[in-house]
Amino acid sequence: MAGCGFRLRGSQTFAFQRIAIQPQPGGAVAQELRRAFGPAVRVLAAQDPLTQAQLVLTVSNEQRERVVVGVNSSGQVRELQLRIRVRLQLRTAQGKDIMEGDEIAQQRDISYSESAALAKETEEALLYRDMQTDIVQQILRRLAAIQPGQLD
Repeated sequence: MAGCGFRLRGSQTFAFQRIAIQPQPGGAVAQELRRAFGPAVRVLAAQDPLTQAQLVLTVSNEQRERVVVGVNSSGQVRELQLRIRVRLQLRTAQGKDIMEGDEIAQQRDISYSESAALAKETEEALLYRDMQTDIVQQILRRLAAIQPGQLD
């Protein structure tokens, strides 16, 4: 397997020790991202000046959508598509853009039944949570790919 480039994901290492995540407190993705760094990176608190950060990550335009994609012959909803979109901007504390206007999107299909509306609502919440976690992991992988030379 070593020849194909496969390796276990393991823990990520970052080229920076301090990051500010904007806006404060931000949406659900920004809040989960703050918790995801753990001890490897210090996430600046709201009262800390941005000049202390090596990087400033702006997580904006977090949109959750619920779109009907299928109906039966009597017009009742049978299938939905759940979507989350997040726009990212990453810059240094000095204002140098590293990532500008990147967008991460996730979507999941879900069947729907009016007779099991409460159960489907719970399933929908779990799928949104799963998509949110996937987006946070994608952001962490992008941040781990930053080279020390990009921080200058």
